[in-house]
Amino acid sequence: MPGSITDVAGVLLGHEQDFARGSGVTVLVFPQGAAGAADIRGEAAGTRQMDSLLRPHPAGRMHALVLAGGSAFGLDAASGVMRHLEDSGVGFRTPGGVVPIVPTAVIYDLAFGDPSFRPTPEMGRIAASRASAGPPARGSVGAGAGATVGKAFGIRRAMKGGFGTASAGDGGTIAGACAVVNAFGDVVDPDTGKWVAGARDAEGGSPAWTEKRFREGFRREPFASGNTTLAVVATADLLSREELIGVARMAHGALSRAIRPVHTPMDGDLVVALSTGCSGREGNVMQVAMLGARALELSILDAVRSAAGTPAVPSAGDLPWKGGRLP
Repeated sequence: MPGSITDVAGVLLGHEQDFARGSGVTVLVFPQGAAGAADIRGEAAGTRQMDSLLRPHPAGRMHALVLAGGSAFGLDAASGVMRHLEDSGVGFRTPGGVVPIVPTAVIYDLAFGDPSFRPTPEMGRIAASRASAGPPARGSVGAGAGATVGKAFGIRRAMKGGFGTASAGDGGTIAGACAVVNAFGDVVDPDTGKWVAGARDAEGGSPAWTEKRFREGFRREPFASGNTTLAVVATADLLSREELIGVARMAHGALSRAIRPVHTPMDGDLVVALSTGCSGREGNVMQVAMLGARALELSILDAVRSAAGTPAVPSAGDLPWKGGRLP
């Protein structure tokens, strides 16, 4: 395994999901808090309290980050995370008690499993209580339980997405990343250009080459906003909020290299960059951005390669055809 985001000091991660009904919650907890910034490129993002990462905020730090399925209904999961943090004394201290700052983002997965099922506050509380610094589960877990990729021709020709994570380091600096990959486009290996998972042809066994089809004039109307890749890049080195804005912006390059097409009108793609400061070192913003982008590329590949398919929505490991270079 290519490491994980929990290789970064001060980052804990936990999952909770309902495998049978196809959705779940992933929670990153920062016991000492973390500075953060978000860069939202997709037009169909679903968020809660993400404004604290888009502009200066009085708290200055966040205490957890929630990624959830369930579309806008999944935003409720943050309430359970906040209660868990409040009970643990983690949050922004006010005269009336601690107030945890918990930005939240969701994916639309209602077409995959049981469309009546929504991640609950209790699932968020359980995921937060399970958060640890150990290697997290990956694939069809947490917010990735109901994730799918390659939906230009509908869910019946799509493949399984999921949750992936990785880390990259050099010179004592480690950048970790994770991603919930629920993309409209196909996933390709940036190093080889080979197709890994995505939309399949009408027979269901070979790539449909989504990007090529759009170049040829294929139309997808009306736009269906049921897709999103949620990405996180983390470092323990000290970076300012302004520097983290740059890291989040540059990290979108990883999405562009690994997902084709990306940032479409059908996606709600976003990247959160964060610094726990636990290393005590002054960070090098370009080093963190380059390491973070590499870790994010590996996380996207990890998400689809670790996913568990179903008879209707296969995973990358289920198909005998192993791809070729993009045309």
